Amino acid sequence: MTVTSKKEEEEEETGHLVPVSQTHLKASNGSNGELSHKMVLRNRSLINTSKYCLKNRGTNSAQQPHDAEEAEKSHSRSELLKKHLQRPTGKKSNSCSDSGKRFTSSVKLKIHQRIHTEEKPFGCSQCGKSFIWQPTLKSHQRIHTGEKPYGCDQCGKSFTTSSYLTMHQRTHTGEKPYGCDQCGKSFTTSSYLTIHQRTHTGEKPYGCDQCGKSFIRLQTLKLHQRIHTGEKAYGCDQCGKSFTTSSYLTMHQRTHTGEKSYGCDQCGKSFTTSSYLTIHQRTHTGEKPYGCDQCGKSFIRLQTLKSHQRIHTGQNPYSCDQCGKSFIRLQTLKSHQRIHAGEKPYGCDQCGKSFTTSSYLTIHQRTHTGEKPYGCDQCGKSFIRLQTLKSHQRIHTGQNPYSCTQCGKRYSDKRSLTKHQKIHGVVS
Repeated sequence: MTVTSKKEEEEEETGHLVPVSQTHLKASNGSNGELSHKMVLRNRSLINTSKYCLKNRGTNSAQQPHDAEEAEKSHSRSELLKKHLQRPTGKKSNSCSDSGKRFTSSVKLKIHQRIHTEEKPFGCSQCGKSFIWQPTLKSHQRIHTGEKPYGCDQCGKSFTTSSYLTMHQRTHTGEKPYGCDQCGKSFTTSSYLTIHQRTHTGEKPYGCDQCGKSFIRLQTLKLHQRIHTGEKAYGCDQCGKSFTTSSYLTMHQRTHTGEKSYGCDQCGKSFTTSSYLTIHQRTHTGEKPYGCDQCGKSFIRLQTLKSHQRIHTGQNPYSCDQCGKSFIRLQTLKSHQRIHAGEKPYGCDQCGKSFTTSSYLTIHQRTHTGEKPYGCDQCGKSFIRLQTLKSHQRIHTGQNPYSCTQCGKRYSDKRSLTKHQKIHGVVS
């Protein structure tokens, strides 16, 4: 309800302007419509008054200073009215013609449209990188200055923006306010939820213009594009090795520092990243979320599934330029190439023996510790290597999957087959 005095009503009818009173402001209860209507009436009256004054300026010189002052006030209030009417009302009345997305103000719409026009008017004077809007530039510049003004009161960790701090604090509180209506999984930010929902919809909005491959996340596309450009912008100051992402560099640097800050509460084993810990924990829970649609076999890691699927397709995309041998996995090719180079970078601190891969070193170290983590559920016998357990289990099942192409004789493991084939003069 708006309370209006009798004097104010008379002034509205006669066309005289009075300042917007505190009575209006308080009693309107935030009604922009009523307040705007009264301001319009008053400003129209003042505009008419100023026109009259200008018309009769030459006839009444004594009145000129007063009229000029009133005209100036009229212009000032008219400008204030325009600004008031342009204020956001909460309604998203500004629509993008390209994406259909709606915004509460024309300013926000203009910033959004730069995504489509690729306009980045705010450039960093240090590295030349450009941004769509100024606050992003300011946050970026803190990378150069090292400034991290937002500190966590729980652990002391600092961040370049308040939003990063808010996200971080949820790791302490466990708060995940954004839930997926498909599977119920919850996330700390709305952007993480949006990315997750694409796993349900199959949407991959970010496509590579080099090879056509599409991705769920923009950051994943940017990382992928470095495969084509060969860019490795993040270098280790310890050994000079370079990486495509800062996170890969951070993970690598832990090999120098020995830091393993993610510990398993089941067995106490520690890992350099939370993702490695998550994968490891599946060995305790038995969870194998990645299944092959060809044979039904399931795997702990997505990458292992992808490698496995190449067995069905016969694809060996990674070839050695020394001998032409092809491999299912890139890591296997890299390990193989060390045979040609004679490189054995992984050394045992017990006996000094060196190996081409860290996994071979780990297996070897079990000969010193006596650890045999792979046990047979039929007879209880334990083994150092998983592959040895699998070969052993075939004794119980009677399975002999490896057959000789020369005579048809079958073996439970590949090593026995290779040894047998030498009789025929076959060397693999």
